[in-house]
Amino acid sequence: MKNAKESNGKSIKWGLVASYIFLFLLVLAYLGPLLMLVNTALKTMPEFMKNATGITTSFNFSNFADAWEKANFPQYIWNSIIYTFTATFIYVITAVFVAFPISRKYVKFSTPLLTLFVIALFLPPALIPQFRLILGLGLYNNPIGYIMLFLVNPIGIIILVNYIKTLPLELDEAAALEGCGYLRFVWSIVLPLIRPAVATVVVLHAIGIWNEIIAPTIYLTNKDYYPITRGLIVFQGVYGSNWPTLAAAVLMLTFPMLVLFLVLQRQIVSGLTAGAVKG
Repeated sequence: MKNAKESNGKSIKWGLVASYIFLFLLVLAYLGPLLMLVNTALKTMPEFMKNATGITTSFNFSNFADAWEKANFPQYIWNSIIYTFTATFIYVITAVFVAFPISRKYVKFSTPLLTLFVIALFLPPALIPQFRLILGLGLYNNPIGYIMLFLVNPIGIIILVNYIKTLPLELDEAAALEGCGYLRFVWSIVLPLIRPAVATVVVLHAIGIWNEIIAPTIYLTNKDYYPITRGLIVFQGVYGSNWPTLAAAVLMLTFPMLVLFLVLQRQIVSGLTAGAVKG
């Protein structure tokens, strides 16, 4: 009987094994294309033509230098940094001041307002009215007009509203008794307390701007204003047959947002989970 119990205790938990196998397959599905891209970026052109899918043996890092020079990366990356930083900064600050009164119900019809933001998640982008508005404002082919396209994003408002709901109402009452003004209260007290949610919104918004390809194609025609995604299309048109150099350019395109995500990863998880407690 004792041996039977011990054998049962040491029996293989097939459900757990199946879970690990499933997770491993998911990791392969997500990391497989990235690893293939890295492998291609480290090949020489003759090696790629000889065996496109084989593991590289040359480790040719000069592809990154070639892509940096040929694709005009310094100018395009600088443009992307300006667009991403400016639009994200303005959006996050304004979103906090919009989300706070909605979450506290300090404005009338706060619940229907939040519902409208949720509905906006499922609406297609209004490209034609947006294009006519930019033309009417005289901001076509203008960096300011391009930045203005990214100053509205409903998902950030929803995340911030749900996270601010987790803050105790006693903070508002204490600030009112101390004579703390609204702007100072939100900036000095609320904003530091919702840093995980802010980090989540920053990453989601910044990645969306950095990877945007349709908007710069429509609204920017001057090469001096191209972001890195639009510049990569130009590079592909000229050097599209040089796949190792093109793969190196794509890796350099993804690197800044990857670093931003890794730096803020812990706060992102905290912001998403805490913001999901209340709705």
